[in-house]
Amino acid sequence: MKKLHILLLVGVAVSIAVMISFTGDLSTYDTISSAKQKPGEYVHLIAKLDKEKPVDYNAVQNPNYCAFSVIDSLGATVKVISNKPKPADLEQSERLVLKGRMESDGFYCDDILLKCPSKYKDDMKAAEKQLEVKG
Repeated sequence: MKKLHILLLVGVAVSIAVMISFTGDLSTYDTISSAKQKPGEYVHLIAKLDKEKPVDYNAVQNPNYCAFSVIDSLGATVKVISNKPKPADLEQSERLVLKGRMESDGFYCDDILLKCPSKYKDDMKAAEKQLEVKG
């Protein structure tokens, strides 16, 4: 075999090894029930805050503890425990993307992404007023 062929084979092998190493970090979006079937595995949940239940956060007592309940699109609920401060505007968010692990007593969240309602939603009356003012 020529040296060029050997180098190409080594390059392909390294490329495959790098791609395989990245697949270990991938996770999918799960429902609460599917996450409960994978205890201890890192998953992403998409849910919304259960406004019927209180948010447990006391910045004076323990600023790095926040607990609340969420509901997924199928209606399942779970308690979320985060060892970070409560995100600003948690109560106003439309959806939450929670990254963490499901355990027997709740979902232990490493990161919370808020999906807030857009302030740029189509508001036809406001757009008409703006056009009247300009015209």
